[in-house]
Amino acid sequence: MSIDTTAIIHSSSVIEDGAVIGANCKIGPFCLVGPNVKLAEGVELFSHVVVTGYTSIGAKSRIWPHTSIGHQPQDLKFDGEKTVLEIGENCMIRECVSISPGTKGGSGITKIGDNCLFMLGSHIGHDCTVGDRVILANNASVGGHATLGDNVIVGALSGVHQFVNIGKGAIVGAVSAVSSDIIPYGMAVSERANLIGLNLIGLKRLGVDKATINGARKAFSDIFEGDGTLKDRAEAALQTYKGNELVADIVDFIFSESARSFLLPKSED
Repeated sequence: MSIDTTAIIHSSSVIEDGAVIGANCKIGPFCLVGPNVKLAEGVELFSHVVVTGYTSIGAKSRIWPHTSIGHQPQDLKFDGEKTVLEIGENCMIRECVSISPGTKGGSGITKIGDNCLFMLGSHIGHDCTVGDRVILANNASVGGHATLGDNVIVGALSGVHQFVNIGKGAIVGAVSAVSSDIIPYGMAVSERANLIGLNLIGLKRLGVDKATINGARKAFSDIFEGDGTLKDRAEAALQTYKGNELVADIVDFIFSESARSFLLPKSED
């Protein structure tokens, strides 16, 4: 066990032998930190937090009561193998959140980026890769092996199916079921989510200039409407809007390998 002398730990909490507690960490009442856990500088566990497994948590991340971090994944094939959970810096993990480590059948690691916000009751399954500045609203759930790019937002009570890829800057509306990939900067809504356009508010918040956004909007129409295959239209859009980084991101995503189909706009027919 390694506990920095500047760490503050409530007398009711249990720190198991082998755990590493960094400088200026604060561990409130009735917490449990497992023997293979590493808390970086300034991590705060407010109370009733359990962190176990081979889990590392980045500097200044904060975890609210009744969370379950690093426990055995919800995968019947898991057989006690050593797998990993990495959580980045400055994350806010609110009440009753659960995050699972990887599995031998997957990548062996669940990896969370920096500056994420996971609201009450949200869940991240095994073998997921989550980028920076990702937000999961209350009770949103992400299935195993999913990938969420930087700046993704998943609305309250929404579910992301296993193996789904959500491109950076995309947004999923509340109470949506996502079973297909979502292009970067896309906006998806509905009980069975449909792609309805680009996440324009998110792009403006990211500081993307108006000309680039307008070009991406035109490219979106070109890619998802008209003659030929989706990939033919995507290749044509890449040439038509050459130099537009948003369009390049969308086309790269379309041509990337995936276990899922792409989420498409709902047909008006």
